[in-house]
Amino acid sequence: MNENQRLDSSHLLHFIFNNRKKFFLIGVATTALASVVSLMMTEQFQSSVVMFATPQHSIGEQFYEEVKRNDLLEYGETEDAERLLQILNSDRIRSRIIEKYDLWLHYDIERNSPGAQALLGKEYNSNVDARLTRYGSIEVSVLDHDPQLAADIANDIAFLADSVSNRLRNDRASDALIYATSSLLQVQNEILDMETQLGKLYELGVYDFATQIEGLNEQYATAIAKGSTGNAEKIRLQMAEISQYANTFNKLSNLIEAAYEREAILKKRFELMKLDAETQMPSAFIVDYAAPADKKAKPIRWLIVVMSVASVLVFAMLALLAAENLKSTKTA
Repeated sequence: MNENQRLDSSHLLHFIFNNRKKFFLIGVATTALASVVSLMMTEQFQSSVVMFATPQHSIGEQFYEEVKRNDLLEYGETEDAERLLQILNSDRIRSRIIEKYDLWLHYDIERNSPGAQALLGKEYNSNVDARLTRYGSIEVSVLDHDPQLAADIANDIAFLADSVSNRLRNDRASDALIYATSSLLQVQNEILDMETQLGKLYELGVYDFATQIEGLNEQYATAIAKGSTGNAEKIRLQMAEISQYANTFNKLSNLIEAAYEREAILKKRFELMKLDAETQMPSAFIVDYAAPADKKAKPIRWLIVVMSVASVLVFAMLALLAAENLKSTKTA
């Protein structure tokens, strides 16, 4: 420390010592005022819910797919937690909580007053907080002067996260289900039409063209070998009659076989989408439910008093130093 610094420190200590009575009175007055103000502040209690996000996989896939790519029981990754956090902070949940607990009345905010929505949103955000923890979980904390209400709101927010998450997933699956249903009905109608056409061919005696022709050829060859020309002619005419439906029969047979395969796939997809559209799955594993707090979280009165006294004393010292310097300047 150089000479100038020693002189400045000595001057500051001397200044404080000379004004010790003023600082003492200011400190006492500030302590009394801060104590009164802190006692007038409403006590607030905090309740928290801790949860882990779950991956939002397709449950239908778990039932209908032979190879399971995902596990419904695994914990979510950071991306899943961030997605759930956005839902917890969404306007859907905020609006439901506000209406259910009539927070307009609870926070004493007039609905029709200018800026009422902004004021309510600010009050809500100051009392309700959802955040990621360093362990990868999500903590929803609620502050309120009523400890039971704080716990109820925190638990309801966790419950509504499931409701909103399921609604979003079900709506998305319902849209896919509409297309799956339409595609399945279209294929089934095509199959019905082809089955009707094949039925008409069955009535004409065409059941399996390839097998029938093979059998008739053998019979024709046998009749020729035995010299039964009359019987051979009947068989030839029968083959000629069947042959005129050959192309139609073969085409329908190939098309209906492919349609049956498509129908099986679409039925599977339909059942998968239907299950996803109707099933309710938890969006989080609740580790700790909120319980009414038995000790206030705010205000921390001693800290308010200490910080107030320290701030006022520093400000008073700077003000007195400025006044002394100004007085010295004028005297000089």
